[in-house]
Amino acid sequence: MLRTTDAHNFTYVKLAHSFLGACPNWRTARKEVKKVVTIKSKKEIEYMKEACKVVALTYKEIEAKIKPGMSTWEIDQIAEQTMRKLGAIPAEKGYNVGIRGIPPYPAATCISVNDEVIHGIPSKNKIIKEGDIVSIDTVALKDGFNGDAARTFIIGKVSKEAKRLVEVTKQAFFEGIKYAKPGNRIGDISHAIGEYVHSQGFSVVREFQGHGIGRNMHEDPGIPNYGKAGRGLRLEPGMTLAIEPMVIQGKHNILELDDGWTIITEDGSLSAHYENTILITEKEPEILTIL
Repeated sequence: MLRTTDAHNFTYVKLAHSFLGACPNWRTARKEVKKVVTIKSKKEIEYMKEACKVVALTYKEIEAKIKPGMSTWEIDQIAEQTMRKLGAIPAEKGYNVGIRGIPPYPAATCISVNDEVIHGIPSKNKIIKEGDIVSIDTVALKDGFNGDAARTFIIGKVSKEAKRLVEVTKQAFFEGIKYAKPGNRIGDISHAIGEYVHSQGFSVVREFQGHGIGRNMHEDPGIPNYGKAGRGLRLEPGMTLAIEPMVIQGKHNILELDDGWTIITEDGSLSAHYENTILITEKEPEILTIL
């Protein structure tokens, strides 16, 4: 169903596909086939760390240069040039979901501004301005392994509520990884994220989720940002996971633009995104995409 408003052309989201993976509810998850989750060797973990270091350095470069008046295309160029300079490939560029009518992703980053939740396509015509919040998601591929992270940047002076949204989204990640320990389950992470976000008066995106990561950008298990504690796959040392709260200021409902990629909030409220790749260890989780 195509609808048109003054601001956007969009289709209602009936997500049979996703860039980050469709988020099943727990009832659906029980019916799925057994997940195949990779446990990384010490050597593979070293490769993962190198890819993740590239991502961290890319965000450091973006943070130093992002400012009002830049186009999202310019930001994307900074990211791609930084990754290539560091010997990595921007893994999102050319990503193909394999669904007719949806073109391969054209850029090195997803850049989503204000009410855009995820997968915004960088453009020379989209200029960021004072008061915007800008979510950037990127993946670096180096030596056969992927590193994945997302950040939401505050541009100049923003409203108190916008700033709080960005802060809560970041903290939701840290609330979740408190449970990223051997013996705990995926549902423990999901539950912690969702409960914290809801306690702050915001909503989590339900149709998209975090994921395992390694040789492939998206691996099992899927990691929703809501759920029941004690459910899901049990965590083991050597798992590498991309945990990524996607938080909406208003209601959780989302829409998809007719470009086949960009996801926006249905009610026009702001959205923020924060993600890191982590390693499950024998004790506390190790965050690989923070220097």
